[in-house]
Amino acid sequence: MNLDLLRFSPGTYLAPIVDWLNTNFHPVFEGITWLIEAVLGGIESALLYLPPYAVIAIAVLFAAFVINIRVAAVTAVALTFCLLTGFWAASMQTLALVTVAVAISVSIAFPLGILASRYKTFEKVVRPLLDIMQTVPPWVYLIPAVMIFSLGRVPAIIATIVYGVPPMLRLTTLAFNQVPKDLLELGQATGAPPRSILFKIEIPSAMPTLLVGLNQCILLSLAMVVLAGLVGAGGLGAEVTRGLTRMEMGLGLRAGLAIVAIAILLDRLSKGALQDHARSSAKHG
Repeated sequence: MNLDLLRFSPGTYLAPIVDWLNTNFHPVFEGITWLIEAVLGGIESALLYLPPYAVIAIAVLFAAFVINIRVAAVTAVALTFCLLTGFWAASMQTLALVTVAVAISVSIAFPLGILASRYKTFEKVVRPLLDIMQTVPPWVYLIPAVMIFSLGRVPAIIATIVYGVPPMLRLTTLAFNQVPKDLLELGQATGAPPRSILFKIEIPSAMPTLLVGLNQCILLSLAMVVLAGLVGAGGLGAEVTRGLTRMEMGLGLRAGLAIVAIAILLDRLSKGALQDHARSSAKHG
């Protein structure tokens, strides 16, 4: 019996699809590459244009006035630590990459999560896809991304988005399913339009779970940043990779701790901003 007939090789079927996409949609991929590079380049230029101390001062003042003093203190400590590690430029590159990836992931997952909470058939269709996306090892996403977009920051962004969407989508669906029915009925009884019910009742009620989803999205995106260093994405991931290949524990540890500082910074800033927005919406509502 020929055992080769019983073997399943996904690459045999996927490789022709990737080749077909590269042949027929090359201008589309070029446009996506140009757009992502332009956005990333703009954010990085803005972060690296001023001296580090000026950027830290502006970020701390912004956090203090927009959110609160506690978040401002965390911002100061996290950014100062990135500066003291000697990886300021790499930290800003990582910050730009993760910010873009998380923003795109949330913009995709949030509306899909609302749809999944509204339509159970859609949720049943999406759920197995999310299971597969979260079960597949994250570095696997880099392979097709590199095959389509070549090496660099763009495949890293694409793979990070694919890896970051599932937790945010799941928790968005859970958050809206947990909104108390009596609040929805109260909003409908007062004659409020669906848009007002969404923004003034559902989102504020779902905010604690949405923040958990955002936190998971940020952490998973930062985990992908390290793997993205393998495909030339730069930033702190490249420094971790360099420390691994050179067997330099100090280099890898410093870069890893800088990634932790970026994670804490993004988590506190996003959580504080969303909570402040929810409180102001509830107050005006």
